[in-house]
Amino acid sequence: MRGINIGYVNKIQVKYNYVLIKVNINVSSILIPKNSLVETTQTGLLNDTVVDITPLQNITNQDVGNMNVFAKSCVKSLFICHYDYMKGERGLNYDDLVRAATRISQRFDDPALFNLVNILLQNTIYISNELIELTDSIVDTTILIYDYLYQIFFSQM
Repeated sequence: MRGINIGYVNKIQVKYNYVLIKVNINVSSILIPKNSLVETTQTGLLNDTVVDITPLQNITNQDVGNMNVFAKSCVKSLFICHYDYMKGERGLNYDDLVRAATRISQRFDDPALFNLVNILLQNTIYISNELIELTDSIVDTTILIYDYLYQIFFSQM
């Protein structure tokens, strides 16, 4: 939870539409808010799977009080009680990363993409050359106007 190891996976049951994971929390004083994001993610080079629990709300000392996750009154609290269930989501994993990288590399391998990029670069060069010519024309026109105004105003003095 919040990047700290608070327990371990005790049992995994694979069902048709879901996977049920039993997690043992090391210390009973660790309180997990019911409003938390639960995700399984893969870490490390050996694809170690971890369960990430990220609380989505701030908990105050008043909310905690003398909370006991084993008491019957825990059911009405903001926290997960002993033997409670939480719905989780599948988080990031290396298989998705490899699939996405493969799709990206296949798209960059397409000759049509390179033709489009080549045309884009040629058009960019053409536009920049036109802008340079336009800027030169504006500078020439500005110099002519300056010379004309200079002659008009200072020739009369």
